[in-house]
Amino acid sequence: MKNVNTAFHKTVVYSIVGIMLVPIIATFVYSLSSRWGATVLPDGFTFDWYIALLTDSRFLDAFGRSLFICIASLALSVFLILPAIFVVFYYFPKLNKVMNLLILLPFAVPPVVSSVGLLQLYADSEISLIGTPWILIGTYFTIALPFMYRAIANSFDAINLHDLMDAAHLLGASTTKAFLLIILPNLKKGLMASLFLSFSFLLGEFVFANILVGTRYETLQIYLYNMRQTSGHFTSALVMTYFLFIFVLTWLASRFS
Repeated sequence: MKNVNTAFHKTVVYSIVGIMLVPIIATFVYSLSSRWGATVLPDGFTFDWYIALLTDSRFLDAFGRSLFICIASLALSVFLILPAIFVVFYYFPKLNKVMNLLILLPFAVPPVVSSVGLLQLYADSEISLIGTPWILIGTYFTIALPFMYRAIANSFDAINLHDLMDAAHLLGASTTKAFLLIILPNLKKGLMASLFLSFSFLLGEFVFANILVGTRYETLQIYLYNMRQTSGHFTSALVMTYFLFIFVLTWLASRFS
């Protein structure tokens, strides 16, 4: 009976996975086909679409802009969030419940509403931020905040923070030195996992990028949106390249966690 249940569960799981893989495989085959019209199978296969994509300076520029914005946002997140979580857990542990509520605020407000609010806020400002990467870095910081805080907070819960700090103080280390040399290495897995997950999520963000900067600072998602009317083979190659990059990031995140 147990073997029957196991076989049934495996069949269900494999069937679901197979159904999910069908559109991905079809997109991949279409991106490799030279022509695919009324026939069941493509007329031929070619790498020309990938070559055209990877040699397109516009794509490379958009990809580079997305990398810059994501890396800058995550660097800002680590610089601000990591010390803040340490202060909360070490000095004010009762504030952890309040922080858990505050980090949900970015999800409570829809991106379209936030974007319109930012446009109204900075439209008449002396500081020109609309259409620049700096406003995206700030908004992406708020998006990454819940992922970063929750993952790092779980790592703090998993270690004996006060005991480690007390031991370091007894050995003559300052609080800053103890945090950098003892606490931070113990947070490595949670920190890396949160970085990879946040990066993969931010790389696919479209609403803020489209409304706040648009084509004035074309990111990867804006490029994908603008190229939707071109050849379907080229678009499929672009989608598969993006999917492969996100897959690698997700796999790295799972490995670190």
